[in-house]
Amino acid sequence: MKSKRGFTLIELLIVIVIIGILAAIAIPAYTGYMQRGRRADAKTALQQVRAAQEMWRAEKGGYSTSQAELQTTMGAPPTSISSYYTWNFTGTLNANSWTAQAVAQGSQAVDGNLFINSQGTQTPADKWAK
Repeated sequence: MKSKRGFTLIELLIVIVIIGILAAIAIPAYTGYMQRGRRADAKTALQQVRAAQEMWRAEKGGYSTSQAELQTTMGAPPTSISSYYTWNFTGTLNANSWTAQAVAQGSQAVDGNLFINSQGTQTPADKWAK
């Protein structure tokens, strides 16, 4: 009696199809997970900017108008949060109000920018909730 060894072509094709289906499910899920993680880093950095601005206001009586000053004195995060986000002040910036934004870059750009201001308003709200 001859013993059969090895796999048939059909068996190999079935395994390849199963691997393809698993990859089609796993890759988008992983990409979404990474995007949410990077967004969380940007949100944390903007909250640190807000905390630094509030500390500055408590000490100086008004908000800082300088990113560099806020970073060196109050420990605000570096301008480049990661290779996917940078932050800066935008719009009106004075001793009474400010708005900071985290600008999405690279593959994260499809996610959009995040904002926070001196009143604590965070926009877009749906991105902060995720």
